[in-house]
Amino acid sequence: MARLLLDFDTLPPSQRNSMWLCLMHPRMREFYVDRERVVREGIAHLRAAWAAHPEDRALTGLIAEFTARDEEFARLWAERDIKVNGRGRKEMRHPDVGVITVDFEVLMPLQDPDQRLVIYRAVDDESQSALDRLCAR
Repeated sequence: MARLLLDFDTLPPSQRNSMWLCLMHPRMREFYVDRERVVREGIAHLRAAWAAHPEDRALTGLIAEFTARDEEFARLWAERDIKVNGRGRKEMRHPDVGVITVDFEVLMPLQDPDQRLVIYRAVDDESQSALDRLCAR
């Protein structure tokens, strides 16, 4: 994942959040081909998490930061969408290997449903080849 997106270990803990990266990290702003859909889906997941943990100050602070700093987030957050999708497809523009398309699935352990494991699988030979080149580095 560090080769595909970013090395999370190099980021401060407050920035180790997929929505923060998508909205605030300069390298990630143009990473997703269909950025608006990715942001919409991320907001739906964020809204669901916030509904489950309304007392979580860190989460509330993150939402306030996004609303204040990103017009797109503020507009989409106001729509109040909470449809959470546990699987789908993402197309990414990687600066070194080009476009990579993956199917993804989000898994949640029964014993700890606040945790998420996201699995990406290449959808075609070109995407698999690009992922293989990233892994070989």
